Amino acid sequence: MKKLSLLLIALFTLPLFLFTSCDKGDDIVVTEPAFTILKSYMIENQLDIAEIKTSIAGAKFVAAAPATIGEVPAFLAKYNIMDIRAADAFEGGHIEGAKNVGFANLLSQASSDKPNLIVCYTGQTACYATALMRMYGFTETQALKWGMSGWNSTTAGSWNNNIGNIAAENSNWNNDPAPANGTFGDPVLSNISIDGASILQKRVKDLFTEGFKGVNAADVLASPSNYFINNYFGNTDYIGFGHIAGARRVNPLELNDGSYQGIDPEGGKVVTYCYTGQTSAVMTAWLNVLGYDAYSLKFGMNGLYNSNQQWSSNKWSTAVSKDYPLVK
Repeated sequence: MKKLSLLLIALFTLPLFLFTSCDKGDDIVVTEPAFTILKSYMIENQLDIAEIKTSIAGAKFVAAAPATIGEVPAFLAKYNIMDIRAADAFEGGHIEGAKNVGFANLLSQASSDKPNLIVCYTGQTACYATALMRMYGFTETQALKWGMSGWNSTTAGSWNNNIGNIAAENSNWNNDPAPANGTFGDPVLSNISIDGASILQKRVKDLFTEGFKGVNAADVLASPSNYFINNYFGNTDYIGFGHIAGARRVNPLELNDGSYQGIDPEGGKVVTYCYTGQTSAVMTAWLNVLGYDAYSLKFGMNGLYNSNQQWSSNKWSTAVSKDYPLVK
């Protein structure tokens, strides 16, 4: 009878050890990896990359500046505008109605009553923030395309000074076909929760604290083997523009279809590049939330090869800038 009693006590207490730690009593042991929980939650709640790039309501992640000056008032009235540039740049000239908000404080300053528009120097950091905001629940957030560089020619220096042609005649640039994509395992996340929403919110908050993760084009071009590089183009432009040696073409990179497994979570720094650095910033934010060590190649193809003959859209030139009003 005594042995039977001890056995019953053991069976009763065993589940307690499975769900609590032996020292603090607050660590949760789960049967599924945190990544699997997060992945399922994001798919079920329409937070796959396609829904981050274009929301369910149809809002793209970037909003172009109005086509004419007459359209500016309606454009401004639509948004809660948050300008994340440094205070001195903001004071030197900003969009009417915008408030200067630090990158790390965007969640606390966001509006739930109207769409949020995030503004930076070039659109790249704003796109990174936009993706994080959308994953957190502000699904209609957008970034101002080209940033303040596209709003007014007097604030266009960030783009004007960073276009380049460092890829031309470079030995690490070629027009070879894309290498075959591999199939890799999932990133490993710590089991901070058994709830997908909680995992996602914590990861987004942590990334807002860390700030934008970008990498210089010259560094990647000089040593491409140091990175896992993904060119986020269609095949025509991948070949037509040329590309960094060894760059993959993992696209569409969805959770739902498993194409995200073309990215190696143990392959070092994951660098995504596109035409402007704006789409790649969205991809980079999304990959970091999933647990990859991801970086956006700054200024994209415009910084690598602005004079390339393949351009049909998204090429930066001084003609992109408007001359819309600034407030000081």
